[in-house]
Amino acid sequence: MFQLTVTPASALADEPVHIQATGLPPLQMVTLIATMKDDKGNLYRSRAFYRANEAGELDLKRDPAVGGHYMGVHPMGLLWSLKPERPFDRLIKRNVMNTPTWITLDLYDSVYIHKVGEAQPKASQVLQRWFSSPDLQRVPIREGRIRGALFLPPGEGPFPGLLDLFGGIGGLVEYRASLLAVRGFAVLALAYFAYDDLPKQLEEVDLEYFEEAANLLLAHPKVQKPGIGVISVSKGAEIGLAMACYLKQVAATVCINGANAIHEFPLRYRDLVITPIPSFPERMQVNAAGAVRIRHFKGDPRDERNQHSVLPVEKARGPILFVVGEADECFNSKEYAEQALDQLRRHGKSSGRMLSYPGAGHLIEPPYAPLCCVSWSRGLFLPMLWGGEPEGQAAAQEHSWQEILKFFRQHLVLSRSTL
Repeated sequence: MFQLTVTPASALADEPVHIQATGLPPLQMVTLIATMKDDKGNLYRSRAFYRANEAGELDLKRDPAVGGHYMGVHPMGLLWSLKPERPFDRLIKRNVMNTPTWITLDLYDSVYIHKVGEAQPKASQVLQRWFSSPDLQRVPIREGRIRGALFLPPGEGPFPGLLDLFGGIGGLVEYRASLLAVRGFAVLALAYFAYDDLPKQLEEVDLEYFEEAANLLLAHPKVQKPGIGVISVSKGAEIGLAMACYLKQVAATVCINGANAIHEFPLRYRDLVITPIPSFPERMQVNAAGAVRIRHFKGDPRDERNQHSVLPVEKARGPILFVVGEADECFNSKEYAEQALDQLRRHGKSSGRMLSYPGAGHLIEPPYAPLCCVSWSRGLFLPMLWGGEPEGQAAAQEHSWQEILKFFRQHLVLSRSTL
C-alpha cells in the first residue's frame, strides 16, 4: 500500500517539512512531483526521481534524488526547485493573511516523464505553506504620505521594529514582512512607488519619506524605542544603506544585493542632493533565452569622478549586514559590499559584515522559496536576468534567513539597552 506523508502538513513558509513514502516495492524507482498555483492561478511544478530502499521506504532527509530538477539529498528540494509553467513568471505571495500556498505532492511508481494528469499517482499529499499566524495583526497604513502595511505580533510588546523595502518591482510586497512579524518583530512593509497614490515611476528618492515612515513606526506604542532596523533588497538596499547613513532612527541595517552609491535617480534629503552615477544602457547584454543582463549597466563607484555619489557608510550609527549572491547577474553586489566594508575600515570602523553565497542570484528570498533567475520586470521590454542556480540559491536563503533573524535580535535589543 503506497503511502506518502508530509510532517507537518501545515507549516510556516520558512519552516522545513519531512517528506517520506512507505509501502513501495523494494528498490523501486519512483517519481515525486510537486504542483502549486500562485494567487493568480499560475502553475509551478517540480519533479525528482528516487529509488526506494530495500524495505520499500523513501525518506527525503536521507535518500538522494538521482535525477529530475535536482540531484542529491535535499529534503526541501521539491519546494525550492518549483518552476513556472509560464516562462518568466516570478512567484510572489500577495494575500499573506487569509490563505496559505497549497502544494500538492504526487507519487508515481516509475520514472514518470509524461505530462501530469496522463496517469494517476499512487499516492498524494497536500501541504499548506503559511505566511502568517492566526494571531498576527495586519494594519493598512495610509498616514500622511506613508503607504504600506504594518504587521504586529500578538501581545503588548514592545517589539523590535523593522522597515521592509523591496526594489524595482514597486508596489506593496508583504510576504517577507509577515514572516518576520511571526518571528517577533513589528514590521512595516513600505511602498514607495507604483502603489495607491504614490508616483507611478521612481524618478527620485526622497529620503524624508523614509524618515517619516521610520518615525511613524517608532511612534507606535507596540514598537520598541529608540531605533529600528531596515531590511532591504536591490534598489531598496541602496535606499536602506542611505537610511543607515543619514537617519538617526536606524539602528541596524540588512542590505541584500544592493549598491554602495546612488544610481539612476537622485537622492534628496533636506538640503542635500546626491546626483546618481551615470549608467550605460549600451552595456546591457541579451542572453540566449532573450533575457537582459544589466550587471555592467551601472557606472563604477570607484571612479574618481563618481565619488560624490558614494554613500558615506562611515556615518552609519548602527551595524550593517551585507547579504550578496556571487551569481547576481543584475548588480555587481559583492564588489559593492566589499567597497563599503573597505570604506568602513578606512574610517576605523568594524560595524560592517558580509555574507557572500556562491551560486546565489539577485533575488535572495526567505527559505525554500523557488529560485527566480529570470522574470519580467517593470519598465523593461525584455525579461530581466537575476542569476543564480537552484542548489546554491536554496542554501543561501536558508542560511541567510537565520543570520538575518540573529542579527536583528542581537542589535535591536542591544540598541534598547545601550542608547
